[in-house]
Amino acid sequence: MLPEAFLPILQFSDGLFPTGAYAHSFGLETLVQAEKVRDAQGVEAFLRTYLRYSAAPTDAVFALCSRRAAKASDLDSCIRIDRKVHASKPAAELREASRQMGRQTLRILADLTKDPFAVRFAQEVAGDSAHGHHPVAFGIAGGILDWPPQQLAAAYLYSTSAVLVGASLRLLPLGQLAGQRILWNIQPFIAELARDIQELQEDDVWNFAPELEIASMNHETLEARLFRS
Repeated sequence: MLPEAFLPILQFSDGLFPTGAYAHSFGLETLVQAEKVRDAQGVEAFLRTYLRYSAAPTDAVFALCSRRAAKASDLDSCIRIDRKVHASKPAAELREASRQMGRQTLRILADLTKDPFAVRFAQEVAGDSAHGHHPVAFGIAGGILDWPPQQLAAAYLYSTSAVLVGASLRLLPLGQLAGQRILWNIQPFIAELARDIQELQEDDVWNFAPELEIASMNHETLEARLFRS
């Protein structure tokens, strides 16, 4: 992978990239307050479950499909995929977090690259013809900037993991070293998941994370919250 393609994928998946993800816990805060996640081992177990049963078979696959559509300049397919992402998230909190992150990604992508396809999709989102979900925006970035599909999937899953680990550090007394140890431990797992989904298409998408969705729905009922509902 040439540096010209490698450096942008680092930028778009970096924790400093302003998607607004830091404001969301994606259900983790509810589970911490319920004492279902108590320590570093619990965070890692939660993260592995989230990646295997939600992020990898749904959002990461949608990102790969969006990459293919963007490379073919197929706007209709990106809009269709975006609607499928919306339908795959029964919890309003997860839908809105994904939309916020996606719209921010699209805004920055269109501004930095001035790419006509990114601008067109951003216009569809601004006109409410599309929702602008994060997996679609990330996949469009990958198509425009020619990121290899396996690296795209791994970067997406790692970025998702880093967001959740960052949230866990604010919710639990873990420390930075514990957080880095979690991310280090799951890297082979992320690589495996990224390889496994390479050939999957829109119709292959699935997820099974009911406790995560219920935790996200219940988040707004917590008496005290660090993160947005």
